[in-house]
Formats: sequence, C-alpha cells, structure tokens
Amino acid sequence: MAETARPTHPLTTDEAWAFTAERASATTFFFDFDGVLSPVTEDPDASQPVPEVLGVLERLAESVARVAIVSARPVSFLRSRFETLGNVDLHGLYGLEVWHDGQVVTEPAALDFVPTMADLADSARAELPTEILVEYKRLSVALHYRTAPDHARAVERWAHEQAERLGLRIQHGRMVVELKPPVDQDKGMVITEGVRNAGCAWYFGDDMSDVKAFDALRAREAVDPAFFGMAVAVANPETGAEVSSAADLTLESPHAVAAFLTEGLRRF
Repeated sequence: MAETARPTHPLTTDEAWAFTAERASATTFFFDFDGVLSPVTEDPDASQPVPEVLGVLERLAESVARVAIVSARPVSFLRSRFETLGNVDLHGLYGLEVWHDGQVVTEPAALDFVPTMADLADSARAELPTEILVEYKRLSVALHYRTAPDHARAVERWAHEQAERLGLRIQHGRMVVELKPPVDQDKGMVITEGVRNAGCAWYFGDDMSDVKAFDALRAREAVDPAFFGMAVAVANPETGAEVSSAADLTLESPHAVAAFLTEGLRRF
C-alpha cells in the first residue's frame, strides 16, 4: 500500500500521529528536560521527571527508531534521572556532551574551558547576591534568579561582563543566564545532525533555546520533501508565548506531555 503523503502544516494531531505511526521505524523523538519532562523548580537539583515519563519513554523507544533528550543539563545529571532507560540517548549541555551506547563523548574544544568555568563559578558566588543560585556544570555556569527576579538586570550585566572578559558565550533561558564556551554547538545543531537520516522527527521544548531545534526541523522539511517534523511547545508563564508561536502544537505541562505520548502510542 502506498505511503500517505507528507501532511502540510498546520495540521491536526490526528494527522501528525497517523503519519508518524506509518513511519515509526524512521522516526526520532527529541525532548528537552526542564519544563518538558520535569516541572521547573526553584532548586535545579530538585528537578525530577514526572512519574509517568519513564514508562512512556521506554514504550516510545520500543516503538520508534530513536528517542533522545537534549538538555542544558550535564549528562551526569540526566543519567541520574533516566538510569533505568537503556534505549534513550542523552545530549547534555546543548550537545557538548553525548551519552550513547553506554559512553560519554565530550566535545574536545570545550574541555579547555573546564578550569575557566570552575573559577567563574567561584567568582559568581563571591560577587553576586546570595539569593542567586550558581549552578556549576563543568563546561558551563548557569546563574538562576528565579527566587530573586529583582536582581535579573544585575545578573545579566555581570554575566555579559564576564563573557566579554573571558571570551565566553551567553545563553538566556527561563529566569536564568548561562555562560558557555565559545564552541559552535546548540540544540539546533544537535537536531540538524540527528535528523540527517530520519524520515520523521518530533521535538518537545519550552524555552528560547528550543526554538533553534524547531527551526532545524523546518530546515530539514525545506530540503527533503519526504521528511516530516513536528514542533511541540510546552506552556509556561515566562517564555511560553515566544516558543508557542514557533511551534505546531502547545501542551500545558510535563504531565500533559506524558498523557499526549501515551495517547499517541495507541496508534502504533
């Protein structure tokens, strides 16, 4: 029987799932972590995937070609939350680290910045208000001001000064600013590479860095008439409007993501 023609955006979720199920063996599902598989928390170390997520990702990985998590978190953190999932790839620190087939691969160009990031984290703790949570990730430093939003401008100014002084890059997020090595790597690049041989891909994200991943799906569709990409936003009060405007579909919460996948899997 002939395959269904690629649906045209905008489309219904029924159309998207039907096309995906037909091409399950060539489909990849990508997920951000914070705000997508886990609620955003004041303390980043307290974040846990919602209870339904582990089971649904395991079933999804058994049904499609590949499942991957693409996050600003280090691979070590992601492994601690998904250690029971043997068939899910982990892309940490925007792709600077990758866990695949039982091994961690780190972008060599970023390793030179490990001492710089350690020193930067110490400086941030000494110079920024005590309410600012400094998250040291080995290859980056995130400055969280969720519990102290009045300090946002001061944190942003300090981060930009340090980025200029040390030759680092800035990544803005939900109530956080992150300093990263000057290495060309972001979520869009992870997805561009990840869909190179895919016939279909979904990406679930909630923050501005995820829009680059959405764009990567669109770019692949533009050059490959057989490829289908589905961009799914997860609602939030901080970056929700911008991310939703770039997506095909918006879900209300990480719990809604799990329920949506559970319902979709019934078609496989």
